[in-house]
Amino acid sequence: MAEYETILFEPGVIARITLNRPDRLNSFTVLMHAELRDALANLGDSRVLVLTGAGRGFCAGQDLNDRAVAPGKAVDLGDTIQSCWNPLIRTLTGLPQPVIARVNGVAAGAGANVALACDIVVAARSAKFIQSFSAIGLIPDSGGTWVLPRLVGQARALGLALMGEPLAAAKAEEWGMIWKAVDDDALDAEVGAIAGKLAALPPLGLAAIKEMLRSSWQYSLDEELERQAGAMRRLGFTEDYREGVAAFLEKRQPSFKGR
Repeated sequence: MAEYETILFEPGVIARITLNRPDRLNSFTVLMHAELRDALANLGDSRVLVLTGAGRGFCAGQDLNDRAVAPGKAVDLGDTIQSCWNPLIRTLTGLPQPVIARVNGVAAGAGANVALACDIVVAARSAKFIQSFSAIGLIPDSGGTWVLPRLVGQARALGLALMGEPLAAAKAEEWGMIWKAVDDDALDAEVGAIAGKLAALPPLGLAAIKEMLRSSWQYSLDEELERQAGAMRRLGFTEDYREGVAAFLEKRQPSFKGR
């Protein structure tokens, strides 16, 4: 297994990646992007991925010191977005494995939108989500302008993006922005229980659910009905479907192989 400087990678059936720059609230550098990209490409037979941060924060987004801009100098932020942040969001949303964001503390800027790119977000009650872009004259990148209105509606999305005020985890749950907010000392148990449940379910079915839901926005109802028929046809021929039905009828625990 590769040794990394800015992340911790624990492979396995339930893989775990920890952003590991706690002194900088796990803000991203070019090196962290490269190391995370490498880890995500080496998940192997993992069935679930847990993404979290070390220390007191989840992720504070871009480390501005890593692309320090001298006064009066221009910088092409679009290049950073296209080379680093956009590929990360596309990878997280496109992985066949369910991705759980374990938000242990503040998630700010692009760090908040990395969390929201994950499939299930579980946050400690002390955690906060901050769209901190407006304070420096930018827009919510890393998928923010796309995902926020879809999760919380346009009025709340505009308020979050324009005002840049922290949103408490409990309020984020109430608004439907995240799956669940839990007491800080229950965070590990809750994430572990969700990861364990997902790891025991049929992986081909989970991958199909993820792909279908994430892409459904671009289809009409009639088109989606046809896509559903195609997906059900394909999944109905899998060994896992037959195993699931047999286990149900035989009143036993199923054993899914991803075939």
